Amino acid sequence: MYPKVINIECLEDFLLKLKFDTNETKIFDLKPYLNKGKFRELKDQFIFRSAHIAIDTVEFSNGVDFDPELLYQKGI
Repeated sequence: MYPKVINIECLEDFLLKLKFDTNETKIFDLKPYLNKGKFRELKDQFIFRSAHIAIDTVEFSNGVDFDPELLYQKGI
């Protein structure tokens, strides 16, 4: 079973503060993904700040989402 995102906070510099159902909090850096495909749209602050929980992960208003396992593994 993988950890599920239960809270999101958008920070400066394209960072997400994520709380998981394991009661852990991690910071996930979106910058490495911002030059790839549809992820480029996340450079728009309006879209970046539209982050919300969809089932168990982070999704943005443009439909982009991340695998919760990736968020957990790459989060610091």
